[in-house]
Amino acid sequence: MKIAYIVTRSDLIGGAQVHVRDLAAALTGHGHEAVVLTSGSGPYVDALRAAGVETIPLKHLQAAIRPLQDARALLEIHSTLKRLKPDLLSTHSSKSGILGRAAARLLGLPVVFTAHGWAFTPGIPKREAAVYRWIERLAAPLAARIITVSEFDRQLALSHRLAAPDKLVTVHNGMPDVPERLRADPARSPVRIVMTARFEPQKDHRTLFLALAGLKDRPWNLDLIGDGELLPAAEFLARDLGIGERIRFWGQRMDVAERLAEAQVAVLITNWEGFPRSILEAMRAGLPVVSSAVGGIAESVQHGETGFVVRQGDVQELRGRLALLLDDARLRSSMGAKGRERYERQFTLEHTVAKTLSVYRDIAPGWQVPSSNGKGVLEGERP
Repeated sequence: MKIAYIVTRSDLIGGAQVHVRDLAAALTGHGHEAVVLTSGSGPYVDALRAAGVETIPLKHLQAAIRPLQDARALLEIHSTLKRLKPDLLSTHSSKSGILGRAAARLLGLPVVFTAHGWAFTPGIPKREAAVYRWIERLAAPLAARIITVSEFDRQLALSHRLAAPDKLVTVHNGMPDVPERLRADPARSPVRIVMTARFEPQKDHRTLFLALAGLKDRPWNLDLIGDGELLPAAEFLARDLGIGERIRFWGQRMDVAERLAEAQVAVLITNWEGFPRSILEAMRAGLPVVSSAVGGIAESVQHGETGFVVRQGDVQELRGRLALLLDDARLRSSMGAKGRERYERQFTLEHTVAKTLSVYRDIAPGWQVPSSNGKGVLEGERP
């Protein structure tokens, strides 16, 4: 099967980009032909090509809404797809999701849109959310299926009548495994806490800093992975609270797994989410996770078992949960081990690939599933 993927940006390596990279590489390894359309170049494009995935740069695709530029991008996507002749188009992120669906409809291509968290989810400013909700209602009929990466997002779409129930399907994100040497040891001291998140309004570094400022009497260090426009303000706040010397600001990294392997606790303190991959990375490493109770996070973090979910913006609750983990090495180890087991049961990349292929099979009848010996297996059979 030939599958074309489209994601808006390659300079930003976020959840949608990692999802496309891992899925395209896995399907290529299974004998399918995957090609990724995206704007820009850099480490993300290099990683795709290193995995054997054909990558086509788009000159006119960009995240900002600019009608003339967007019209050019639509024509460029249309002509590229017409030349590629894929069996199916899989669209990711808001802008490419809309333009890709429109181009696929014009060509009569089956198309799937994957929502990596809705832009109208609770926590997003109401006026902005209303605009995105209206846009998604207009675009929803153009897709044969809409994949949500959490059941929370599926129910949110249903509550706003974006599409019929049988058109919306939940496929949780999954992550490829890492070597055993990249498993963490949560029992080690002093405790190193890690958070992987861009410095932007969606993430809530402020609440984390305020919570940790009340735990100065305990030994801990904090690693922050990510960059963004609010990074200077975060650095200033850390110094102002007297915890700047305990924090390492790593910026954007390509070695997140190595950083997690050195940690004992993972956190994701945030204002809104879909189904964050950073939590799955932490569970994969065997770390207990403390996160805000927003979006689909409770579908990954089991409160009291693999970590804790805390009320959004609640400094006191977050401080209390962190204190429990800082003081109890056995609790950290137990929660980390249970998180690793949960990852293995539900959130490996193999789970995501199998469920995604099932969606593709439903909307692109007649395609062949490659078998291990390189001979195709007709649709309807199992390899």
